[in-house]
Amino acid sequence: MSPLEGRRIVLTGAAGGIGGLLAARLRGGGAHVTGVDRVASPACDDHLVANLADPAALADLGAHLAGRHVDILANVAGLQYFGPFEQQGATGIALGYAVNLVAPAVLASAVVPQMIARGDGQIVNIGSVMGAVPYPYFTAYSSAKAGLKGLSQALRRELGGRGIAVTHVAPRAVRTGFNTATIERFMALTKMSADDPATVVDRIFRAIERRERDVSIGLPERVFTQLNALLPGVVDRGLAGQVLTARTLFQDNPSGALS
Repeated sequence: MSPLEGRRIVLTGAAGGIGGLLAARLRGGGAHVTGVDRVASPACDDHLVANLADPAALADLGAHLAGRHVDILANVAGLQYFGPFEQQGATGIALGYAVNLVAPAVLASAVVPQMIARGDGQIVNIGSVMGAVPYPYFTAYSSAKAGLKGLSQALRRELGGRGIAVTHVAPRAVRTGFNTATIERFMALTKMSADDPATVVDRIFRAIERRERDVSIGLPERVFTQLNALLPGVVDRGLAGQVLTARTLFQDNPSGALS
């Protein structure tokens, strides 16, 4: 029997490529999955339709979750922008931080009290390798994911000894609709590979099932993470070629920056 049998899971981004696959995988493990997204997800047992970028809607959702039994909160929803930082605009920057960082924090704060009362629970945050190795032309996204990693670590320390696991998973590039045509072009030019979504979801599922702490997908990415922490100048030099490729890409196609 899976340790997820009978667990009640709330999963944001449930209508997305990773979210839908993960919902199906969790249900296959015996969990009851409530999806949260701007549209209903057929992969879930039930749905809460909400716009995580809207402060009032997020507050209402948090209040609702605080009043229902939640064993596991899985923050999967995300927004990504690839392009010159100065072209993202105030609205786009705020939107990215709202979905990638503010929403996970608000929802976690809403369900933690009941988990403390039970002495059991799990918060799962799906970050990105870009949160550990901040990537140029993904500046706002990288910094939001770095914040999510920090949130996960700080919350884990705060909840230590109370029976609550905080799991942070950092995938690398994944082949989903999350990638715009411009990102696909950049990946082709730099010969960057992307992981199969099902493989990534399997790894996330195992991390949830095993109540793991920090998971970084990909050996080269784990090495770069350590290098960036210890010798960031080495990473600067290693990324210099890709920076020039991206710069040329947007000079050739100024309107190519897409969220």
